[in-house]
Amino acid sequence: QVQLVESGGGLVQPGGSLRLSCAASRILFNNYAMAWYRRAPGKERELVAVISSGGSTAYTDVVKGRFTISRDNAKNTVYLQMNSLKSEDTAVYSCNAKSEIITGQDYWGQGTQVTVSS
Repeated sequence: QVQLVESGGGLVQPGGSLRLSCAASRILFNNYAMAWYRRAPGKERELVAVISSGGSTAYTDVVKGRFTISRDNAKNTVYLQMNSLKSEDTAVYSCNAKSEIITGQDYWGQGTQVTVSS
């Protein structure tokens, strides 16, 4: 079955950096928009960043200039480079793959914890 496997989360001090990865399998990766979402304790899930199959990107305002989403179609992998991390970035980060061909077809990873704390 389709799998999205995130990695790269962990504990980092404020101002630090982390790079998340999401490796996809058993999908035609080139046909999917890829996105990172996060859910902080007690809050609703929010969209952090998205990259289309063609490489266009968009970010939620609070991460603009600090986070960068990218994809490597040869490796079926999407990345989220997170710099200048703040305590409010603490959340479970999840990867999402949404088909740009078939309406309503999307998949989720299991999530990876990011904790920003001194």
